[in-house]
Amino acid sequence: MQQQTIGEITIHSVLEDTGPYISPEEMFPHSTPEAVAAHMGWMAPTHFDSASGQLIMAFQSFVMQTPQHTILIDSCVGEDKERANPGFHMKKWPWMANLKALGLTPADIDIVMCTHLHPDHVGWNTQLRDGRWVPTFPNAKYVFARDEYHHWEQESAQGSDRIGLTFIDSVLPVMDAGQAILVDHDHEIENGIWLEPTPGHSPGHVIVNVESKGERGAFVGDLMHHPIQVPHAEWSTCYCWDMEMSSASRTKFVDTHTDAGTLVLPAHFAGGTAGRIIGKSGTPSFAFDAN
Repeated sequence: MQQQTIGEITIHSVLEDTGPYISPEEMFPHSTPEAVAAHMGWMAPTHFDSASGQLIMAFQSFVMQTPQHTILIDSCVGEDKERANPGFHMKKWPWMANLKALGLTPADIDIVMCTHLHPDHVGWNTQLRDGRWVPTFPNAKYVFARDEYHHWEQESAQGSDRIGLTFIDSVLPVMDAGQAILVDHDHEIENGIWLEPTPGHSPGHVIVNVESKGERGAFVGDLMHHPIQVPHAEWSTCYCWDMEMSSASRTKFVDTHTDAGTLVLPAHFAGGTAGRIIGKSGTPSFAFDAN
């Protein structure tokens, strides 16, 4: 993704990985082969790999630079992390090099905002140093939605395989270091940047809304994983905590932002990444920005 702008705010992607990841039928349990096939004309080759039969997904963070702050939204899988998912286990990806290619170091980040606390959104919150997990961004405040934090705190205490270790190595060290802030789900990060609750994928999932100089944007985290979920907002993923609630949050977002000009930035869309939802008079679709 090339540099994007929303008014006075500039945005860059920090890519960790991209490639074929999961089949449509596994990703979207309520989909049908016929419905998926109807979208092959635009999905392949950027969003669907015909050779493997898998959806192509990106794993990325976003850096948002405002006149006041440098804000990192979501922090991907990270490295050296023990994970049950073999695709995430003990990885070494070029995320940090890609951050530095933007002319930034971890010390330049003022705020880390996690849309939710799944393993692929909190991994770079911490780094392994001298056998200890410590915050990667020494000068940053980490912003977590309060209900999301408490849910996974309880799951971790109960030994949840899905999130337990992630909470211990990528969330708790930030809290122990005094760098975490627990906020309400409509918290304003700064003037013109605020959270909005979009539960379903996880209990306390939030999106980050942005408004500057009359322009609007939304960092949507895992509200949607693939552009096929714009015309099929009813399709929740196999990773969703509550599929029905996820579908309702996504449908509301698509209905609200179709043809509204909002720059939409999902964490997992491959290709151009940022774009806009169009087509209120018919079936909505995701139109990637040319730049």
